[in-house]
Amino acid sequence: MSIPLGDGSVILAGLQKNSFIDFPGKISAVLFTTGCNFVCPYCHNADLARGEYPTRIESAQVIDFLKSRINMLEGVVITGGEPTLDSGIFDLCGSIKSLGYPLKLDTNGSRPDVLGRLLQQGLVDFIAMDIKAPLNRYGPFSPNPKIHERLTASIRIIMDSTCGYEFRTTCAAPFVNAPAVETIARTIEGAACYVLQPFNRRAACLDPEFNRRQDPTLFPDEMIRLKALAAPFVRHCIIR
Repeated sequence: MSIPLGDGSVILAGLQKNSFIDFPGKISAVLFTTGCNFVCPYCHNADLARGEYPTRIESAQVIDFLKSRINMLEGVVITGGEPTLDSGIFDLCGSIKSLGYPLKLDTNGSRPDVLGRLLQQGLVDFIAMDIKAPLNRYGPFSPNPKIHERLTASIRIIMDSTCGYEFRTTCAAPFVNAPAVETIARTIEGAACYVLQPFNRRAACLDPEFNRRQDPTLFPDEMIRLKALAAPFVRHCIIR
């Protein structure tokens, strides 16, 4: 018998039953939501971002699976797409937490009101927020004229919370370079953890031409340089 999920059942397009890398320090299951309000050209989950998915997994099925893996899994990750767009996120998180799992949420930070409510209700234990570029240079990612204010609010909410967290930047040219990383690091000054992620050129992108127009790869020596620039502003900076 599955746990009731209320009125807003989340549409899930994927379930990764085991992951050793998505939740720091924990073996986790990863749930994939659909749809995103950003249009990042290098996004490697293009079908999920567009809201396209070959199969639909009911939330109740996922809860039943998680019940069967208690004492085997150490946590659950909800990623996307952008999970905070779905009104059923509160029911889903509540159902997962009722099973005793620590819960990590991946987000683009565009909905600080949802993040605030999730934290206030104790529904998440770890948040990973992507920061694509300096906050005043989000034109390629979001058409929302208020995005700067929303991202700033999300950063503050996360940093003022008691949950674990990290900020992440996918390092892809031309959006990310040394000045951009230093600006981002100053924006999150004092943050617990800042993660720099090399762009995977082999992945399919939301914009199919992105890899063809230029090579967006930042190679290891440049990644090390970016880490050195960011490290003085945060407590912990890593390349993942």
